[in-house]
Parts: sequence; structure tokens; C-alpha cells
Amino acid sequence: MITGASSGIGETFARALAQRGYDLILVARRRELLEVIAEELSSAHGIHAEVLAADLALEEDAAMVAREIEAREDASMLVNNAGYTLEGPFAESDIERQLDMVRVHDLATMRLTRAALPGMIARRRGVVINVSSLGGFAPQLDNSVYCASKAFLIEFTETLHLELSGSGVRVQVLCPGFTHTGFHDAAGSDISGIHDWMWMKAGKVVEESLRALERGNVVVIPGRRNRFFRFLYRMPRPLLYRASLRLLEFAEDRKNK
Repeated sequence: MITGASSGIGETFARALAQRGYDLILVARRRELLEVIAEELSSAHGIHAEVLAADLALEEDAAMVAREIEAREDASMLVNNAGYTLEGPFAESDIERQLDMVRVHDLATMRLTRAALPGMIARRRGVVINVSSLGGFAPQLDNSVYCASKAFLIEFTETLHLELSGSGVRVQVLCPGFTHTGFHDAAGSDISGIHDWMWMKAGKVVEESLRALERGNVVVIPGRRNRFFRFLYRMPRPLLYRASLRLLEFAEDRKNK
């Protein structure tokens, strides 16, 4: 099962797993897009792809998806990928939209993972991949709730890894940086100040995730440049705050030139 499967990293996971012979349950809000992808993957790879339209910000929809997982005796992988961002000062934000972001990123991930784990543990096999972000390691201006919700996914997954030791069930938290998807367009983000070298293709992100899964890596940061940023994020907090402000000023200057 892949959430947020209608575009971006979620769709790329669907394509990569279909190529590997996995039957799929594709979850997203936009049924029409899911149906197109499901039909294409079924025809191209001879797999069975189902569609489940759900808005994971709604408790009743998240519960419905969880029940679907619990009803399956063959669930081998769950990819919690659904998400979005809202940029701007928190004090000026739409609080309901911010709360919905937490519901999608964190509460839905908790609910679906809880639904999947008992069966996986009983079968002594299974995989849960939670898609976080490089932004989960450090504060970013105008992204307070996004960064906090992604930080939760990192800590949650690492703790699950310890709890599941010896169970046969593997977990991974995937922390991509800037990735070429429709994610930033959907958020209305101004990305003109971001250098080309900072971007990765979604296919490369998913490829590194699946390769790292075979190695047993729990926290996966795709791309060498992104792993360098994680090193910078370990600097003392006062220095990190000043560096973050300087990076913002640099991006603004580059955008205005």
C-alpha cells in the first residue's frame, strides 16, 4: 500500500514496486489519477493494482484505510508518503490547514502503521517506509509545522526500529531534500532561489530508498549533498539559527538578481 500515490514520490514508488512484481493498493484523494496509474501499471507489469480514494486529513477516511490494511493477510509493505506543505509565518497561517498537515503526516502514519504491524509481526516479515524530509532535522523559516511534523516521523520510525528488533519486520524513514515533483508547485512555493545542483529526481530518491532497505538502513537521506546538509544541521543551535537566516538572505538576493 502506498499513500499519496497519485503523483511525485508516491507515484514513483508505485512504478518501482510494480516493476519488481508487487501487487499494489494505491491511496490518494484523486481517484481519477489513481485509476489511470493503476491501469497502466497492471497492463505493463502484469500485477494487480487497486485504487482507494481517501483524504487522510479526515479521521473517517484514515480509519477506512486502516481497516483495509487489517483485512489483508498478505500486506508486505506500507509506504506512508502522503503529505504537503504550507509556507509562511505560523502566526499568519490557517490553523485548520496546519492541523490537517499534522493529521496527514503524523496521525495517519501512526494509524496505518498500527494497523499493519500486528499482521506483519505474526508473519515475521514486512516493511514500513515513512517518508519524512531533510527538513525534519533542523528548523526552516516559514515551515514550522512542516518541519516539526517531519521530525516526528524520524523519531517515531527510529523507535519502532528498536521495538521491532528480531521480529522480521523492517522500518525505514526516508528523508529527501529538494526533489523534482509537483510538491512545491502545489504549495505555491517560490523555488527560484534554489540552485539546480540541490535537486534530485524522484526516481533516484526511490532507488536509494529501496537499495538502502536491502542493507537494513533505518534513516535514509538520498544524495551525497543532502547527507552533507545533515552534517551541518548538527552544529550548535545558535550557529544553526544564524546560518539559516543567512541562507534565507542569500536565496532572496539570488532571486532578486
